[in-house]
Amino acid sequence: MSTTSIILLILSYFTILILISYVTGKEDSNEAFFKANKAAPWYLVAFGMIGTSLSGVTFISVPGAVETKQFGYFQVVLGYFFGYLVIAYVLLPLYYKMNLTSIYTYLKERFGNTSYKTGSVAFLISRTVGAAFRLFLVAKVLQLLVFDKIHIYEDYTIPFPVTVVITILLIWLYTFKGGIKTIIFTDTLQTLFMLVSVVVTIIFLANALDLSSVSEVYLNITKSDLSKVFFFDDVNDSQFFLKSFLAGVFITITMTGLDQDMMQKNLTCKNLKDAQKNMISFSVILIFVNLLFLSLGLLLTQYAAQQGITAKKDDLFPTIAMLPDIGVVTSSFFILGLIAAAYSSADSALTSLTTSFCIDIVDLDQKPEQDKKRIRKQVHILFSVILVIVIILFDLLFTDVSVIWELFKAAGYTYGPLLGLFAFGILTKTHLKDHYVWIIAIIAPIVSYLINLYSVDLLNGYEIGFEILIVNGLLTFLGLLCISKKPSID
Repeated sequence: MSTTSIILLILSYFTILILISYVTGKEDSNEAFFKANKAAPWYLVAFGMIGTSLSGVTFISVPGAVETKQFGYFQVVLGYFFGYLVIAYVLLPLYYKMNLTSIYTYLKERFGNTSYKTGSVAFLISRTVGAAFRLFLVAKVLQLLVFDKIHIYEDYTIPFPVTVVITILLIWLYTFKGGIKTIIFTDTLQTLFMLVSVVVTIIFLANALDLSSVSEVYLNITKSDLSKVFFFDDVNDSQFFLKSFLAGVFITITMTGLDQDMMQKNLTCKNLKDAQKNMISFSVILIFVNLLFLSLGLLLTQYAAQQGITAKKDDLFPTIAMLPDIGVVTSSFFILGLIAAAYSSADSALTSLTTSFCIDIVDLDQKPEQDKKRIRKQVHILFSVILVIVIILFDLLFTDVSVIWELFKAAGYTYGPLLGLFAFGILTKTHLKDHYVWIIAIIAPIVSYLINLYSVDLLNGYEIGFEILIVNGLLTFLGLLCISKKPSID
C-alpha cells in the first residue's frame, strides 16, 4: 500500500469514530460519561469488550507465538472462561448492589480510606503503563508505515513525538464528551474491523496454501504439530496445563473483574441480569475468537515457511500483511484491524483513568455541582497529556522494545494487591488496620518479583509463569492478615 492510501484509510476510519462520538456525545453529562446513563444494550457491551480484551499487543503477539508455543495459550483461554463466571456471579452482584461508579469504592466501604486510595492508585499506575505500552507499539507501526515517509522539508520527516500527539489527540476527540457512552459504540465497530481483518487474512493464506474449503483448513490445522493445545508432561514448564489454566482464571478475575477499565462497561448495563448476560455471552465468544487468532498464527507460520520469510514472533503478522503479494484489500484490513485493536483498548483506558481519578482521587462527588463537568474535562486532558509523555519517554529511554515489555509485565504486579484486597474483603469479615494497607501493597509485589526472578534456583527448576499473579495476591492476603484487627470484646 502507498503512504497516501494508508493516510486516507486512517482518516476515513477516524472520521467514522468522530461521527459516532458526535451522535452519542450530545448529552455532555458526567452520568453519560461515567455510566452511559446505565442504559447500554448488553449485547453491544459484550461484542465491544472483545476488542478491549484483545489489544494491539494480542493482535500481533498471539499469532506470532504459535511457532514456538503452539496452541498452548488456549489453556489460559479456558481459564479465562471460568474466571468470567466468577465475575458474573460474585463480583457483578456486589458492584450492582452498591451502585458503584468506581469499583474501588467497595474498598472504602469495606476497609477504609487508605485501602480505597491504595486500590485506585494501583489501578492508575498499571493501566497508565499498560495503555501507554500498547499505544507505543501502534505509534511505532504508524511511524514506520506512514510518518517516516512524509517529508515536511527536504529530508525532514514527521518526528515520533508528533506521531504520538496525533495518536492521543484522535482518541481525545471522540471520547472527550461522550466518554463510556461513546466507547460502547466505537468499540463495537472496532471489534468488527478487527475480526474482519483476521478472517480476510485467513482466507488469503488458505488460498495461498491451496486449502480450498473450510474443512481443508480445519484438517490442515488439526494435523499440524503446531496445534497442540494441552501440556501435561513437565510441571516445571511454564505452559503446564494446571499452571496455565489457573493463571487464566486469576488473570480474568483480577485484570477484568478488579479493573475499572473493563468493569466500567459492565456497569453501564440497565441491571444486573443484563450485565451477567453480557459477561457470559462475551466469555463464550472470546473462546472462539482466540481460536481464530491461534489458527491465523499457524497459517502465517506455514506461509512464511513456504515463501522463505524469516520474520518471527511479533514481526510475523505485520511483515506478511504488508507484502505486495497479499493484495491491497488484505493489507487495508490489517491496518484497520491493528488500529482497531489498539484504540479499542486505549480509548476505554483513557476514559476509565479519568473516571477513577475523578471519583477516587479528586472525590468528584463532594465537589460543587457547577464544577463537576469542568473538573472531569480537565482530568481527561491531564491523562491524555500523561499518556503522551509516558509514550515519548518509552521511546527516549528504551531502544530495545523487549525492555518495555518487561516494564509492561512489571505493571501487572500492581494487580496482585487488588486481588488480595478484594479476596480478603469478600472471603472474610475481618477488618484491617487501614493505615498500614499501602505498606502491604508495596511489599507484596516486590517479594513476588524476587520470587519470580529466582524461582528456577529456589524451586529446583520450577519456572513460574502467569501464576505469579496468584502468588502476589496470596502474599497480599497473608500480609493483610498480619494487620487485621482483633475483634472487640463487648
